[in-house]
Amino acid sequence: MAGEVERSVITARQEVATWLIEQLAERLGVPRDSIDPHEPFASYGLTSREAVVLSGELEERLGRALSPTLVWDHPTIAALAGFLAGDTASAPSTAQASAAARGAGPIAIIGLGCRFPGAPDPEAFWKLLRSGGDAIGEVPADRWDIGAFYDADPAAPGRVSTRFGGFLVGIDQFEPSFFCLSPREASHMDPQQRLLLEVTWEALENAGISPQSLYGSDTGVFVGLSTNDYAGLAFSDPSCVGAYAGTGNAHSVAANRLSYLLDLRGPSMAVDTACSSSLVAVHLACQSLHTGECRVALAGGVNVILTPQLTIAFSKAGMMAADGRCKTFDAAADGYVRGEGCGVVVLKRLADAIADRDQVLAIVRG
Repeated sequence: MAGEVERSVITARQEVATWLIEQLAERLGVPRDSIDPHEPFASYGLTSREAVVLSGELEERLGRALSPTLVWDHPTIAALAGFLAGDTASAPSTAQASAAARGAGPIAIIGLGCRFPGAPDPEAFWKLLRSGGDAIGEVPADRWDIGAFYDADPAAPGRVSTRFGGFLVGIDQFEPSFFCLSPREASHMDPQQRLLLEVTWEALENAGISPQSLYGSDTGVFVGLSTNDYAGLAFSDPSCVGAYAGTGNAHSVAANRLSYLLDLRGPSMAVDTACSSSLVAVHLACQSLHTGECRVALAGGVNVILTPQLTIAFSKAGMMAADGRCKTFDAAADGYVRGEGCGVVVLKRLADAIADRDQVLAIVRG
């Protein structure tokens, strides 16, 4: 019996692999024998839209529901064919990781704070989402002169190919004394650091936690951020660089300043994995909670766009949507839209949150 099952799996795997090779060769206009089953789909230039279409056609062929992310979860023909044929040995690491996550127990989100375009707090953000609102607009004059930098031609030197983005209001407004900072030091701080202080405080209020109650605790801080526009401005004129310029612009200090302010003794780190920075920060926070490294974790991300340089670079790479709208998985997709914001969540192990009678807004299971 075991031998029959094994032969059945091998046959199914070969049939799926053959079909995938034929489909890929046809889409790329190349000979079938040039397709290597062990080569990643990405190496053949398969676009995200084509990958989703391929998943849909596989659904019809196999007569079963499949995830649109199938090609990313199993990035080669061999791996995908093995998975679809029911070869459980083709992805042991995924199964082991899922088992480990289940054993570690869920994480509770007990508080949150946010500052997003068109939504200065969680309630406003929820209303914006429920109403299908649009917070994208033209680059405001307090960032840069869009008229001077815009050119519809992405190849135009020193120009941006879009006039749009998601921008916050009042990023220059900050009360330093509330956070025991001098006006002089605050003026040298990246607005991302200032936003992080404000939104973290709001997240703790939302959780019903007095910041002072965390003094001396093992609370961890995990912050995702990857841009440093303010540093470019701060260090452009050496004669204006002061004693606070270094700490005011260091990504590490964005997290460490929170730990210092609240006397937190848990892990404190800044994470830069580009667009996934805040997601990875939450992942690391959950890991820290699972291992008992901390009992409470503050996790989130922040991004502020102050200069056109990165947008110029992204325009040259063809990454910017000219109309300021993402058209995900659509044939009309022509790029994405840059946006600002800050979001912070307060995390605990679910068992601890229930024991402490905390509000539970959502649960992170993996």
